[in-house]
Amino acid sequence: MMVIVAIYGSAQAFFDPASDAILPELVPDAQLGQANALEQVVRPLALRLAGPAVGGVLVGVVGLDAAFLADAATFMFSAAALWSMSASSSLASLGAEEPLERATSQALAGWSYVRRHVWLWGTFASAAVAYLLFMGPAEVLVPFMVKHELHGSGVQLGLVLGAGGLGSVAAALAMTRSGLPSRSMSFIYAVWTLGTLAVAGYGLATAMWELMLASVAFNLLETSGTIVWATMKQRHVPARMMGRVSSLDWLISIGLLPISFALTAPLSAALGVRATLIGAGVAGAAVTLGGLMLPGMRAVDRLMAATAAGRVSPPASTAQAS
Repeated sequence: MMVIVAIYGSAQAFFDPASDAILPELVPDAQLGQANALEQVVRPLALRLAGPAVGGVLVGVVGLDAAFLADAATFMFSAAALWSMSASSSLASLGAEEPLERATSQALAGWSYVRRHVWLWGTFASAAVAYLLFMGPAEVLVPFMVKHELHGSGVQLGLVLGAGGLGSVAAALAMTRSGLPSRSMSFIYAVWTLGTLAVAGYGLATAMWELMLASVAFNLLETSGTIVWATMKQRHVPARMMGRVSSLDWLISIGLLPISFALTAPLSAALGVRATLIGAGVAGAAVTLGGLMLPGMRAVDRLMAATAAGRVSPPASTAQAS
């Protein structure tokens, strides 16, 4: 099982950055926000609602082994969908004009680009520390809360997770209709800070509906920020750098997650489940908000607004914006 999970994780490490990078080559720039919002509608519907329901039916009707085989078949469908995509002429011209580089050279160029832009490296770093603090407790201890603190069942855990999925869908639909905020970076950090603080709501919950409400708040706010963040990267990072920047985003942002999961059990045993969740939410929110306080971070909104309006060229280094 560990080998299978390692193989799956390795493949995911290629898929996720590539899916971030290819979107600007498939849709016009003006529709990037709607495209990212649509993706955030489909993902929670499949992951939190339709997927568990279909999986439960398959296990009950055809058995566990056949259900896994059916799951494997869906990857063939995904591969066929990817194969059917046709990139825009800009992607074709990019491939024709850009000479092939060694992977190490590409990685170093991507790292150099990220290092010159505070809105990139600052967000990667703050996300890494925040995820270390709250993601393990949120993922591991919420099922424990349902079963042992609130004496619920698997069905009620499904309701809690499903409520979070509905929150994500609601956020994505709202973003599709309203468009992106004018001060995107400030918006991202505000909703991510509040969303992380919602993790403390898990620890404060004394009834199942309160746990569901915390799940809605967490997923709604996190999804809102994620849509704007993905769109900002796709609009303001050059196409030739997008894959490298997205790879570093995934590598740095979630790089400490294994430690977060490993520390959750001993911390909750020492501090208690509720105290661990409350502390994780408060500390994670403080770290997230701290990212917005980095020198030059809030100036990014003004620079990007001017760039979008055609008044100035994109800055070489927003780290020097202050």
